[in-house]
Amino acid sequence: MKKIHRSASNRYLAGVVGGLARYFDWNTTLARVIFVILALMPVFPGILVYLILWMVMGDPD
Repeated sequence: MKKIHRSASNRYLAGVVGGLARYFDWNTTLARVIFVILALMPVFPGILVYLILWMVMGDPD
C-alpha cells in the first residue's frame, strides 16, 4: 500500500499538492491550478484544507 506524504522535490510551500499529485499520479501543475481555483471559491475553505493536510500528511521522503 502506498503511503501519502508531502513532496520534498516538487514543492512551493510545504509540498502538500505535490505529494497529492504524486500519490494519485496526477500532473502537478494541473493539480496546483485546480487547488488554487478551488481555494479562491467562497464555498471551498482552501487554506484550511491545506493546513490540515500539511499537519496530517507524512514528512517528505
